[in-house]
Amino acid sequence: MISKINSIVAYGIDAIPVEVETHTEKGMPNFLIVGLPDKAVSESRERVLSAIKNSNYELQYRKITINLAPADIKKEGSSFDLPIAIGILVANEIIPEENLKNTVLLGELALDGKIRHIHGALSVAYEAKKLGVERIILPKDSSKEAAIVDGVDVYGVTNLKEVVEFLLGERKLKKTLVDLDELFNSVNVYSLDFSDVKGQENVKRSLEVAAAGGHNLLMIGPPGSGKTMLAKRIPSILPPLTFDEALETTKIHSVAGLLKKNKALITERPFRSPHHTVSDAALIGGGTYPKPGEVSLAHHGVLFLDELPEFKKNVLEVLRQPLEDLKVTISRSKMTLVFPANFMLVAAMNPCPCGYYTDPNRKCTCSIGQIQKYMAKVSGPLLDRIDIHIEVPAVEFDKLSSVAPAETSEVIRERVIKARKIQFERFKNLPHIFTNSDMSSKEIQKYCKLDSTSQNLLKNAMEKLSLSARAYDRILKVSRTIADLECSENILPVHISEAIQYRSLDRELWNH
Repeated sequence: MISKINSIVAYGIDAIPVEVETHTEKGMPNFLIVGLPDKAVSESRERVLSAIKNSNYELQYRKITINLAPADIKKEGSSFDLPIAIGILVANEIIPEENLKNTVLLGELALDGKIRHIHGALSVAYEAKKLGVERIILPKDSSKEAAIVDGVDVYGVTNLKEVVEFLLGERKLKKTLVDLDELFNSVNVYSLDFSDVKGQENVKRSLEVAAAGGHNLLMIGPPGSGKTMLAKRIPSILPPLTFDEALETTKIHSVAGLLKKNKALITERPFRSPHHTVSDAALIGGGTYPKPGEVSLAHHGVLFLDELPEFKKNVLEVLRQPLEDLKVTISRSKMTLVFPANFMLVAAMNPCPCGYYTDPNRKCTCSIGQIQKYMAKVSGPLLDRIDIHIEVPAVEFDKLSSVAPAETSEVIRERVIKARKIQFERFKNLPHIFTNSDMSSKEIQKYCKLDSTSQNLLKNAMEKLSLSARAYDRILKVSRTIADLECSENILPVHISEAIQYRSLDRELWNH
């Protein structure tokens, strides 16, 4: 006898429908799974048969063939356990097939019949809605995530027997419901705040400018100056995470298996900080069955690279494409997947190998050659994609011991939001440009016009400070953002002056 069960599997950050066909007949004991299964799917045989037996269901037939269609797409993961088990029970006439109309099943089975958490439930629910599916049966630990999608009935289950009794009409299950208003209220609640930071007013100002214009930023300073502490607080001053952004971020974390059980939504902007030993595949994404990398996990948030020169050169170079395209394309022989990667890059580094080149209180032990070799580890093309370079000095004792209240993240964020609204209006008719950092040369010429005073100021600065040619466009972009923070239609000399301060690595200090 043949049965057909509908399932859906995560594919990239989206999902695709899979039909689980089961054929059973009398004969020599055999259990075969076809349709390009991976090792986890192939091993489902033992889990499924044990779960059925331990749920007190007897099978009449011994020869079982499972086909996962379409057969030309690789199937991975253990979420096919439940539809395979139900398919076998339907083929054995324990469950009528008509009871599964417009139903999608997925879940991993334990040997005792319990149903375990799966990855990608949110993506599955979106695909189910698109297909017109009426209900989804999946693990209870994953049900809240799926229930965010309106228009599909979601039922969370804990074991195989519960599923069978529900399908037979012998048990009633409550639909899993999520309070969207409560979720909205919990979005953008951050435990770290800029009010915790003592001193570093100039650095905090540069972070505000970077957040307002979507600029990538590099902090240079001695060990212990607070670079990591400052970077961790950047998400708290970025514009609020919209509900759509939260959903997209949640999808990425879900398919990567990083979403906690019973958590319906990622409510804070991500902050990812990979170690400098990270591989290019871990940073960008990949694998035999491609998974999102750190750049995608930082989508709508911050990717922080501490000790930037310590990263392998090839790892830093692969960052260039997602910084330009805001996405990562991973190609394999039988699949091409696209992962979103719209993040703010924040990097930190010491000014030299020993770390004290710019510290007035500690003596640097590095030679000029060592410093130049150290700085050369970060390539020009990568620096071209970083608009702001800011020196982070060591904090003086008086400021560390001060009890004066510092400005909160909420106050800073209000200014950032106001500047972003100005940019939204400016670029609303231009596709693919959302912030000042996205401007090309054409937009810079149009929106960053300077009066003669500002033009002369910029010219003198470039000559006297030995600023490189690549600094010119960056200064104009950043000065446009500073003007937006001041709600100024025109870029004024004071805006240019501040923007010039944010090009530390282009000065003669680093290039002698």
